[in-house]
Amino acid sequence: MDRLLVVVFDAESKAYEGKKALQELDKQDVITVFDQAVVARNEDGSASVRPGDDLAPVRTLAGTVLGALTGLLGGPIGAGIGAAAGLAAGAAMDVSDARISEEFVEEVREKLTPEKFALVAEISEDTTTPVDTRMEALGGTVYRRALKDVKRAYRDDDAAAMKADRAQLKAERAKADTARKIKLQERINELDAKISARLERVKARREATEAQEKARVEFLKARAAAMKASAPQKHVGPPA
Repeated sequence: MDRLLVVVFDAESKAYEGKKALQELDKQDVITVFDQAVVARNEDGSASVRPGDDLAPVRTLAGTVLGALTGLLGGPIGAGIGAAAGLAAGAAMDVSDARISEEFVEEVREKLTPEKFALVAEISEDTTTPVDTRMEALGGTVYRRALKDVKRAYRDDDAAAMKADRAQLKAERAKADTARKIKLQERINELDAKISARLERVKARREATEAQEKARVEFLKARAAAMKASAPQKHVGPPA
């Protein structure tokens, strides 16, 4: 499953260790890394990509997602990654076109405070355990969101993506050992809460839109009736 992965660390060195760990998992054919970068949140609230010395070529146009996320986190793309990686164009993308929900961006922004660093990557993984195990060992906090089929963040697509994540976590839980089951269940519970909240927001937005449309129709009907009532009445008398 294609996912946007964000791992927040307290130290820049740990973020680069996490980057190396993803590369190792890629070489072992455990996951596929389309692109990755280390992002810092600056004191002024902006976000910038840290310079890298071993940036691999982007295998697809997946880099646009990383660029969009970095821009949405607060600022322009840093000098460390140029347009050749596809990130500069991505920074100007709309949140929906980038397949990133506003809720996900806000969640990451809240955690990625100044003096912290995030490893941001677009990956494909069949199971979350290998990445989680490596990142947690480094002290990282993992956030991920499924990207497949998520086309418009303002509809129910984000809830569908989270449901896909939940289904995979449940499948993994069934095969996991006791310690891992507990961690997986915690993630499932978190997703359940997020899904419920998301669906409530979608419902409220839909109901508000329907109410506005109904009010608009009623207004137009009332105006048409008022115009008809005020129009001069034609007198129809007997023929002369």
